[in-house]
Amino acid sequence: VNDPIGEKWVIEATEAFPSQSSAPVQLEPDNEELQLRVNFFRKLGYSSTEVTAALRKLGLSTDTNSVLGELVRCRASTGPSIPNPECDERSMGQTDLTPAPSWALRPQIDTPLPSSQLEDRRDAETELKPIVIDGSNVAMSHGNKEVFSCRGIQLAVNFFLDRGHTSITVFVPSWRKEQPRPDAPITDQHVLMELEKKKIVVFTPSRRVGGKRVVCYDDRFIVKLAYESDGVIVSNDTYRDLQGERPEWKKCIEERLLMYSFVNDK
Repeated sequence: VNDPIGEKWVIEATEAFPSQSSAPVQLEPDNEELQLRVNFFRKLGYSSTEVTAALRKLGLSTDTNSVLGELVRCRASTGPSIPNPECDERSMGQTDLTPAPSWALRPQIDTPLPSSQLEDRRDAETELKPIVIDGSNVAMSHGNKEVFSCRGIQLAVNFFLDRGHTSITVFVPSWRKEQPRPDAPITDQHVLMELEKKKIVVFTPSRRVGGKRVVCYDDRFIVKLAYESDGVIVSNDTYRDLQGERPEWKKCIEERLLMYSFVNDK
């Protein structure tokens, strides 16, 4: 838990990928569903070419997590030491997805990209969706549901910063700034203060009334901001109670909830 901060964060696909033996799927360029899916993944930082290739390989009806896993794997395989831009076929049996290293996210000076790909990349960089992180969910997950591990929040923030996202918000209850207690342990608490100074962490209000803590429902802050900013929610919570409050929130949660897993502190 006290290791230096900065390790890469791993998102793990929640479903198995389709078999490699399946033939590539033929996609019509003017297919409306294809265009919607391409636009969605472009806002996460991928080019139209990358998304179309992944969907052709996996199929248009493949779930979002599997497509995202394919895109991450393909992007990671385009490093300087790997001349073939296609994915490593042998890697498809794995379900732990490692984020693309920094050198794989931007074109290399000595390997210029075609103008069409450069245009796609520029468009994608300006269309990255805002990220809204459920700080309590991420921290408790990293702490094995026993400790509020602020290091987990830092790893999550670093993951999206490394991918070029500039709008990242983490909601955390303000009482987490208080002195840790045996019944509410917290580690690396300084991370919260550092991220607050960078305007990344936002503390939701709380107060004491008659010796009892009264806190706001931070889940509502998370879903409301994601809906209003057209952002992506990072959490393993499905917010079922909030889905019933407003139809637009339900649609936002269903379409823009990104789940995750920590594997070996990544």
